[in-house]
Amino acid sequence: MMAKQKPAPKIKPLVAGNWKMNGVGKQLGEVKKLVTVLSRQKPKADVMICPPVTLLSRMVALKPKGVALGGQDCHANVDGAHTGDVSADMLKEAGAKAVILGHSERRADHGESDKAVRAKVGAAQRSGLTAIMCVGESLKQRKAGETLKVVQAQLRGSLPDKCNAKNTVIAYEPVWAIGSGLTPTVEQVAQVHGALRKALVRRFGDEGAKMRILYGGSVKPSNADELMAVPHVNGALVGGASLTAKDFYGILKAYL
Repeated sequence: MMAKQKPAPKIKPLVAGNWKMNGVGKQLGEVKKLVTVLSRQKPKADVMICPPVTLLSRMVALKPKGVALGGQDCHANVDGAHTGDVSADMLKEAGAKAVILGHSERRADHGESDKAVRAKVGAAQRSGLTAIMCVGESLKQRKAGETLKVVQAQLRGSLPDKCNAKNTVIAYEPVWAIGSGLTPTVEQVAQVHGALRKALVRRFGDEGAKMRILYGGSVKPSNADELMAVPHVNGALVGGASLTAKDFYGILKAYL
């Protein structure tokens, strides 16, 4: 007799906005607008904004009900002679609940290896932050049929052993889709997210089954419903569309 298969755990989605290197003081008004809209109709998803570090404390001061805040990167060390860097402890003290790590722009612009990302993920987790760790393939890798090989290798190399559903979120962002207006097909997204789920379960067991896997890469109000309905897509990591309350809430409406 075949063993009875466990039902898939119910995972609360997360929609996180990555403001990247955008935003000065006047953009705080968009956060206020978002909070106002959320107070009227809250989606069945956790909501987060990851602003540039210069705005983090100012956003925290707004006490944005229903919106958690995060950072966009952290150093692997607690402190030291690292001019221009920010530690996970500093982000936590400033009010962050999470931090994006291993984003393709960091990997490309700053030469971050899987090993470097792994050290940062560990640092974030030790500080009590949730690490939102990113994986994704280039267009060249996609065309060569290497997508699953690439993202699985990044997943394997970028995660330390003490990951669980509380301290770790995975974000799949095909590099070629970020900011390009291009998105993979629903079938392509399903294939990658399914493979990532299997890899997480193999390594982390029940915790891997409960980890959130976000989709990112040209997510916008017009495609959010379709993308968020894909199996093993547990929310989104949103770039440009998170900069305005109107567009960001347009994506959150997928979870109303």
